[in-house]
Amino acid sequence: MENVEDVDDAGDVIRSNAPGSFPYSVLRERHPALIRRVRDAFPYDPERQGALDALLRESTDPAGVMEPLPADARDREQWEAWGSGEHVGGSWFDAPFLWAESYFYRRLLGAVGYYDAAGPWRGIDPFRPFKQAELRSPEAQAELTALDDLAQEPPESQARALLHGSLWGNRADLGFRLTANATDTSTTPLLADDSERLWSLLPPGAGSTVHVVADNAGRELVPDLLLIDHFLRHAHAEQVVLQLKPHPYYVSDATPTDVIDALHHLKQAPGEAGNAGERLWHATSTGHLQLRTHPFSCAPLPYAAMPDDLKRSFGTAALTILKGDLNYRRLVGDQLRPPTTPFTTLTSYFPSPVAALRTLKSDVIAGLDEKTQRIVEASEGPDWRTKGTHAVIQVRADGCTARETHA
Repeated sequence: MENVEDVDDAGDVIRSNAPGSFPYSVLRERHPALIRRVRDAFPYDPERQGALDALLRESTDPAGVMEPLPADARDREQWEAWGSGEHVGGSWFDAPFLWAESYFYRRLLGAVGYYDAAGPWRGIDPFRPFKQAELRSPEAQAELTALDDLAQEPPESQARALLHGSLWGNRADLGFRLTANATDTSTTPLLADDSERLWSLLPPGAGSTVHVVADNAGRELVPDLLLIDHFLRHAHAEQVVLQLKPHPYYVSDATPTDVIDALHHLKQAPGEAGNAGERLWHATSTGHLQLRTHPFSCAPLPYAAMPDDLKRSFGTAALTILKGDLNYRRLVGDQLRPPTTPFTTLTSYFPSPVAALRTLKSDVIAGLDEKTQRIVEASEGPDWRTKGTHAVIQVRADGCTARETHA
């Protein structure tokens, strides 16, 4: 298995050891806020509370040492293959940001007893109350009601609206909202827009298989499912494979349980939302929509290091769509490079045509033209990469040599 630093040495691996940086704020501010929310959401016993307190102290102190998984942890060997031997025993802040952030969530699951061999907290998703609150929110209901008007539009208009709904649905990311409030971006131009190229890869009636790598549950997962419904209903895909996390991860990342919750939510809604829920439920039962998980979905590594079985799976797709910021970081590598570094170059290893639908919430960015970079940096300053007010739709098609399309 390749180590994260070895995948691409053209840029500096992002770490959390610079005070004032975005990664530093995640470890020092976002993670403590998350631990407090998790503690408040469940009546954890003193042992669980003590474990959360210990994780908080260990992971927020720049001089603290990253502790190993328990010797009997069922996934300890897997994490050793993913590089724990290089980072455990050192500073959380000196480890690669992607690695440290991922390991934090694994340790949090251990602290709340998710992996206990027995006991009341075994298998209990510590983030589920937050995900379910998203589905019940007035904003979520308003979005479903809007589908009734959208259904009156031509299929091409529906396709455009649903694609953008899936893209901007990423603003609902619960982890981002712990420490920041994203502003309304409904009229903000995309920094890169390859949407026409995306649709060109999915001509109706071609019998294609599309893979969608999900990001967040709740209000983001619903528009993802509605886009999948459009793919199937209008024959842009014969089959859609929805790749999910095998267990809770990164606060709001979608698991199979979250998909079932979202499908129930849609089915119970009136009007077009309910119709879409029924179609998606039927598509799942007939295999036209397949739910899949893979351990590598929770790996602290880029997709360039994916195992062969996952590579073969993606290789069957006419298009693989990766949702969200974390998947983007893993797709292009969690490294600092010039924003004009071609997206197509960084994703050339991927075994199928690939698209990224991503709202910017971290420092990583690629595939911009120089004019776009100059404009956004001059108008917004250095935090344009991390505040969730910009987005990209970027596509790499096999054999594509044309210059990337930008808004």
